[in-house]
Amino acid sequence: MSQIVSSLAEISDRYDALFVDLWGCVHNGVRAYPDAVDALIAYRNRGGIVILVTNSPRPRASVEIQLEGFGVPKAAYDSIATSGDSARAAMFQGAVGQKVWFIGGEEGTAFFEPLSILENPVNIQKTSLEEAEGIVCCGPFDPLEDPSVYRGQFLLAKQNGLKLLCANPDIIVDRGEVREWCAGALAKLYTEMGGESLYFGKPHPPIYDLARRRLAAIKPGIADEMILAIGDGPHTDISGAMGEDIDSLFITGGLAKSETQTEQQPDLAALSAYLQKESCAPTYAIGYLR
Repeated sequence: MSQIVSSLAEISDRYDALFVDLWGCVHNGVRAYPDAVDALIAYRNRGGIVILVTNSPRPRASVEIQLEGFGVPKAAYDSIATSGDSARAAMFQGAVGQKVWFIGGEEGTAFFEPLSILENPVNIQKTSLEEAEGIVCCGPFDPLEDPSVYRGQFLLAKQNGLKLLCANPDIIVDRGEVREWCAGALAKLYTEMGGESLYFGKPHPPIYDLARRRLAAIKPGIADEMILAIGDGPHTDISGAMGEDIDSLFITGGLAKSETQTEQQPDLAALSAYLQKESCAPTYAIGYLR
């Protein structure tokens, strides 16, 4: 059973660095959580390094601007690793071809900006589904619309042998009090229909490789046992940490708030039942990051 802790400070001295999820932990898609921000600033003031590891399909620079708008100061983190950056690198290396059908909203503008760190990047062209060589998905056109509306288009895509590049493996997020579908829900449907989906965010290895590179650029040589992953997604943050053999702190007041009966802290019995049901084993658990 995971150890329930009352604050990050209770365990943070055991770790040199944190890999911290954003949505549901540091902000709710609208504004920052003040206690979470304070906890990260305090950790950094004690010498710890904070790498924000997010399944956002946005590039790092775009996430920084978004965080400022939410009220998350730069004093709360050292660097950012995004699913979008990992997915963009793969796209510009030709993972789904040159001509792509794009599914997503305004985040697509930044996603298709040139990536200067690659030599000889592919000249990506957005096109219709009928002419596409692959699919790039940053999220549904309408995040409130059930993913099943894409079945007809996905059937054609599968018949044409298209791969789907998923820039955000999350299935759902809560924007304030509104639950929205993410790119991961579309990729899951496409895979269930027999199509091939490529993932680059949590819980998959590429984003952890990127996070380690971001960490090493600040302080080389930090071993995995000295890293703590923090997040509210059992199948992204916690499963990813388990796969990378990294300790984890599960934020129960995020996506699993109702299932874990979290007010300030989770109900012990409800948490135990939930973790067993989800086959999830975080090292620690806490209601909210503080």
